[in-house]
Amino acid sequence: MDRSSAGISGKYARSGNDDNQPNDRAASRRGRYRQATVRQWDNTPRTTPRRNKFYHSAAAGPSQYLLRRSVNPAQNFHALIKPEIMAGLVSKSDRLGHRYDGRDHGLYASSIKKYTSASKRPLNRAEQSQLMRLLQNFAATRSWNWRSLTTTLHSFTSAGVFTLHKPMDGRVQLTQAALLSTLLDAIIFNCNQKPEASDIGAQEIANLLWAMAKLMDNRQELTPGLNEAVAVLLPHVNAHKDQFIPQHIANLLWAMAKLVDNGLERTAELNEAVVVLLPHVNVQKDQFIPQAIANLLWAMAKLVDNGLERISGLNEAVAALLPLVNAQKNQFTPQHITNLLWAMAKLVDNGLERTPGLNEAVAALLPQVNAQKDQFNAQGIANLLWAMAKLVDNGLERTPELNEAVTALLPPINAQKNQLNAQGIANLMWSMAKLANNGLERTPGLKEAVVTLLPLVSAQKDQFNPQGITNLLWAMAKLVDNGQEQTPELNEAVAALLPHVNAQQNQFIPQHISNLLWAMAKLVDNGQEQTPELKEAVAALLPCVNTQKDQFNPQDIAILLWTMAKLVDNGHEQTPDLNKAVAVLLPHVNAQKANFTPQAITNLLCAMAKLVDNGQEQTPELNEAVAALLPLVNAQKNQLDAQGIANLLWAMAKLVDNGQEKIPGLIEALAALLPFVNAQKANFTPQAITNLLWAMAKLVDNAQERTPGINEAVTALLPIVNAQKTNFNPQEIANLLWATAKLGELVELNVATSTFESLVYRISENLQFSQEGISMSLWGVMVCCARLSLVSNANKNNVLEKHMDDLLTRLENTSPDNEDDQSIMFMAASWLGRASPVAPHYQTTISKTQADFRDQLQSSIPSLKIEEEKSLNSLPPVDLLLPDHNIVIEVQGPSHYVGGDFNTRNGSTLLKIALLQKSGFEVIEIPVNQLLNKDLMKLYIDQIKIRVSIPPQGHDSASLKRGWAGAADVTAEEHLAEQTNPAKRKKTNSQYSPFSHHDSNKLCRKMNF
Repeated sequence: MDRSSAGISGKYARSGNDDNQPNDRAASRRGRYRQATVRQWDNTPRTTPRRNKFYHSAAAGPSQYLLRRSVNPAQNFHALIKPEIMAGLVSKSDRLGHRYDGRDHGLYASSIKKYTSASKRPLNRAEQSQLMRLLQNFAATRSWNWRSLTTTLHSFTSAGVFTLHKPMDGRVQLTQAALLSTLLDAIIFNCNQKPEASDIGAQEIANLLWAMAKLMDNRQELTPGLNEAVAVLLPHVNAHKDQFIPQHIANLLWAMAKLVDNGLERTAELNEAVVVLLPHVNVQKDQFIPQAIANLLWAMAKLVDNGLERISGLNEAVAALLPLVNAQKNQFTPQHITNLLWAMAKLVDNGLERTPGLNEAVAALLPQVNAQKDQFNAQGIANLLWAMAKLVDNGLERTPELNEAVTALLPPINAQKNQLNAQGIANLMWSMAKLANNGLERTPGLKEAVVTLLPLVSAQKDQFNPQGITNLLWAMAKLVDNGQEQTPELNEAVAALLPHVNAQQNQFIPQHISNLLWAMAKLVDNGQEQTPELKEAVAALLPCVNTQKDQFNPQDIAILLWTMAKLVDNGHEQTPDLNKAVAVLLPHVNAQKANFTPQAITNLLCAMAKLVDNGQEQTPELNEAVAALLPLVNAQKNQLDAQGIANLLWAMAKLVDNGQEKIPGLIEALAALLPFVNAQKANFTPQAITNLLWAMAKLVDNAQERTPGINEAVTALLPIVNAQKTNFNPQEIANLLWATAKLGELVELNVATSTFESLVYRISENLQFSQEGISMSLWGVMVCCARLSLVSNANKNNVLEKHMDDLLTRLENTSPDNEDDQSIMFMAASWLGRASPVAPHYQTTISKTQADFRDQLQSSIPSLKIEEEKSLNSLPPVDLLLPDHNIVIEVQGPSHYVGGDFNTRNGSTLLKIALLQKSGFEVIEIPVNQLLNKDLMKLYIDQIKIRVSIPPQGHDSASLKRGWAGAADVTAEEHLAEQTNPAKRKKTNSQYSPFSHHDSNKLCRKMNF
């Protein structure tokens, strides 16, 4: 795409021979830039005036005979390459010396061009080789006039005399270089003459610059001679600016765009030449023919793409041309249509506003694509699809006309696949990936076109440049991410390209590096095997992150950190190079924080959360990066879409779960996002709903205080779970069951039961759950059964217990070896009355408050037998056991309640109490905030004294005295209210020290973002 050419042909290729005037020049020595031996001409000093009468020879030489006789060059190429022709040209030049103006040489060059024009093609390799034998003695001199110089260079260039074929014959290339050197030397010499001595005209300037640009388009190098020739011509553009006709203006701007695109330095003279021409586009706009309109817009797009986007007058020139596209839409050829759409896409991609005029021009051209679909060549198809993909990616509406144009172009890809070069293949794959990513993945023929192209990637793997390799791997990753099947052909194409990443690692620019690493991370995330070649490619690129760290823009930084997080999350080793790449990027997050988009902020926080979750050290730089981003969440909250909200809340929950709950700005960011959950609830995907509920569960599970807005967010999401129940995959079902259970009494029992019933039936569909998914689902179902068992008037759900039994069997069959899963297995077996194949092991911790209460209780009732941290029936240990009375006392710290509110019990607490009750124990719960002083403690001890005076109940008759504990709370507060200052009646959680309590069911489960 970046090397597309806009052909200048037909009317725009004329050299203007009718304007020739005799003009004698002094002879010169061989050209300064010659690379091969060329006949040295008479070097008589210049003593004659600039303009003499034309010198007529006494007799016609062979060359004059050819040009005067009635020989049709189009029908007889061999007549053009007879040795006597060149002998005549050399003889005349020798005879006239410095008085020879090069007319016959120009006429001969023109005859070669007429032959190719009549043949409707440039010289082929064989013709060029034959002609070059003759041109070994063809040399321009400084005495030639402008018409001869212009006609010769323009004609030979147009005819393909200077085209570099592949492979190139060395002899031909030397002759080309020598001939070109003498022409450029003469042009430079004449341009450097004083203005009064130089008679160059507007047409010569336009044709010479066009020819020099065309040389570059024909693969000639930008030699010092060519560079200097352009430089000396540019000032003449300004001097003759008012003499240029529309054809000249189009050719000149095309030439300058082509030269810049091929490496010409953007000098002040070049910028000035462009600036002086642009106003003439507007002035002469009504005189431009279709080809000129196409070439002008192409040229402006190329100039903008090469860094001249702020040049004065450019936007006005574009605006002047766009209405002409619509007015002349029926006169554009396939090449014009291609160049126009490509140009508009490039302009928009470089920041040009999508004005109504531009939209109308695009809309006018799209039907022409369909109408002329059979006339586009392979490069045209590639460029058109690239342009449409770019326009859509920059916000162009996907109209029926656009869809029809895309659909019309896809079938010819198969028919013309063998004509596609490496760049065309890369552009087509990129285009289809972009179209698929913007909602056109179901376009008829798109997947078939991809299938057609994949073998070509493997076949031409050695031809792709760094940008092509990048675009191809990015495209394949994007296509797979949008549902393209990972066929053997796709895997082979990826495998064919990966070694070239390593081989060309030093040629990738920052954008390539970020896109390549993103592509490899995406492919791996979608199931691509981490082959040695893929690991080597990643390893080759990571050091480049460090060496080019200062050149990455904000988007690249976000992509790179997200990529490294994804790779690590999918099992890639955290090598020193990877850790170093992360470390060098983190300071740039803080430095460029003001430039990140909402999506970049989201990706960065997700990346850092994922890295921390996989063991990344929480360095000061990482903490500073997180702290720098959190205020931006609040500032840009109104620009976030549904997925962004879900991912951000997931990331913050992950950070909190990994110990960063006190990071500055976190609470404010959470408070800013939570209201948007309700506002956008209709837009959340099943994965987003899952991530959100998982995040809520994690946040309340780790918070000392309930974050405002969580209740409303949970209430808004749970009904959607039921509505979308058929759309959740196994992992999402497991996470939803876990999250709903973890939220405990925050979710009303009937809502929780309805949610579980809507999900558990999916488990019986033989979905493929992972071991982790089975374990999480089993724990969630147990909590729901526990909640039902703790409410005396609730209907017991035998269906849930049946699913519990099924899940337990499936988990047992996986033979888990981690303690969390074994503990869950044992609890489920205990609930169901089944023998357990495992005996869990528990760690115990005694808090100071628990120890103080035990001591006070023992002191008040010395005869009371108290056991501490006792595991009953292999269940998780209880705080205090009164074995003679079958009473368990649980001193409940904030971790047992949702958000630490000492009122709303979480799922882990409810399950433990229900299991103890089911085993025949009465459970007394004492919130730790009720034991803060001896007066409160005494009230509870008095209640226990009364309770233990009752004869112990049998194991078959146990009940939870939740109501008793609640009554004790009220009694304590009322008692203190009567005896203390009302201002000191209520204490806040901030006054309390943290308490450590065992929670065997606190599961930290992974979620993908």
